[in-house]
Amino acid sequence: MTNMAEESIGIVGAGIVGLAIAREITRRRPGTRVVVVEKEDRVAVHQTGHNSGVVHAGIYYKPGSLKAELCTRGRLLLREYCKEHDLPYDECGKLVVAVSEADVARMDDLHKRADTNAVPGLRRMGAAEIKEIEPHATGLAALYSPVTAITDYTKIAESFAAEIVKAGGEIRFGFPVTGVREVAGGMELASGEERIKVDKVILCAGIHSDAVGRMAGDTAEPRIIPFRGEYMLIRPEKRDMIRGLIYPVPDPRYPFLGVHFTRRVSGDVEVGPNAVLAFAREGYRLSDVSMADLAGIASWPGMWRMALQHWRTGVKEMYGSFSKRAYMKEAKRYVPEIGAADVVRAGSGVRAQALDRDGSLVDDFRIHRLGAVTAVRNAPSPAATSSMAIAEHVLDVLDGKAT
Repeated sequence: MTNMAEESIGIVGAGIVGLAIAREITRRRPGTRVVVVEKEDRVAVHQTGHNSGVVHAGIYYKPGSLKAELCTRGRLLLREYCKEHDLPYDECGKLVVAVSEADVARMDDLHKRADTNAVPGLRRMGAAEIKEIEPHATGLAALYSPVTAITDYTKIAESFAAEIVKAGGEIRFGFPVTGVREVAGGMELASGEERIKVDKVILCAGIHSDAVGRMAGDTAEPRIIPFRGEYMLIRPEKRDMIRGLIYPVPDPRYPFLGVHFTRRVSGDVEVGPNAVLAFAREGYRLSDVSMADLAGIASWPGMWRMALQHWRTGVKEMYGSFSKRAYMKEAKRYVPEIGAADVVRAGSGVRAQALDRDGSLVDDFRIHRLGAVTAVRNAPSPAATSSMAIAEHVLDVLDGKAT
């Protein structure tokens, strides 16, 4: 049996989840050799680096789910971490606004869910009270979460990385994983001809989690389907109209929250994102096309089952991608004074949407254990908020304290 002081663990992926896990290993298992491998030349290039920066309070998540549990703890851990390391953390608060009677009914159901999740300070407010929080917003009613915050996840990831290296760990860039296999006495990570041998492997490959998981012998599902989220940036002369975060009431049939207003720690204010099918796993632009990725999307039965169910929403989202006026039409329901003329096109991100074979959209975090391999197969929002709690959970899985 490997002596814990001599144990080696390889982690695939230097996004915020992989780095949080590596950091937790150095803290909980001092002396363990930790090697993080990353195909890019720096940390937080993909989902972490394109994150909106919101620190979620746990309003949306099914009670008893991993999301609900780990978001609640993760927010507290992240707040303390930012305070200790002098990183930006602003509890600017969030309004979830109902603009129709159907919204109000869904909002009341959401309120019950949030209360079950013990979201601190949450309160329901009427139309007049909305104006007290966000003077330029409009709606019939809203939920207000005062502890919802904004931060800079790239800076947090960089801080995690610095801690890992300081503790004796290694982060190896330019290492795209081409193989994960069991060898005599441990596991081997391959990148072309290069090899790294470790005792255990943790896969945190984000948008590539299904492909890397299959290399390690994991199941084919869930398959990752990439959705591009495009943002608009409010022009400087109107960005002070938004004090914090303004969100719509989500439709429980659909995994995306809808277009919303997000203040960033930089002072910028974004509108978005929409959600359109990307033509590549790293398809940040419409022109980014990968025939191999498209073939993988088209060959997955769940994709067609999902498309049949949600095609109307897909067409609407695609139209908004081409028309700024159409994009802002929905946003104007919440802040009527900000329209197409008041925004410019900004950046985009790609969401790794996990999809089961039957077309079901995987909502909760999904973590598999395969002998010496632990695979984080699905870690959508609020994974960044929950990253430090996910790290604790993964270590508990490794220690046999959780499944």
